[in-house]
Amino acid sequence: MNLAIKISLLCSGLFLLSGMLTGIWKYSQIMKSENHQAPVYVDIAHRASFFYSFASLVIAKLIEFSPFSEFWQTIIVIIPLSYFILTVIGYIKEGYLNRTDNMFRERNFITTWFIYGLIAGEIGGFVLILGGFIYSQFLVK
Repeated sequence: MNLAIKISLLCSGLFLLSGMLTGIWKYSQIMKSENHQAPVYVDIAHRASFFYSFASLVIAKLIEFSPFSEFWQTIIVIIPLSYFILTVIGYIKEGYLNRTDNMFRERNFITTWFIYGLIAGEIGGFVLILGGFIYSQFLVK
């Protein structure tokens, strides 16, 4: 198993653990709340962690068939996985600060340039991962 696959699987496991831990946090917030709801970003962090766990697992399996060198495979998976990590950390921070408002209401570096980078990094990285899989499995004999 190469480094790119190991990193992807590690992230998948860490996101799964994050989902479980934020689930405990979410439950405790639900039980404390008068309306029995967790803060918005606690809920989002919980769900996003599980989503990214699955996404990291898909990335690990697809990169296994990549035609790129191990070095480039590692770079290619680090890009979207880094954005996944930073996104969950951001949601956890917003939940910890108990912000219930939409974080995109205010335009700033994160809501503008970070999001542009996230779009390019996540989609661009995944296009390379999926494209490498398609190339190696359907176009090369």
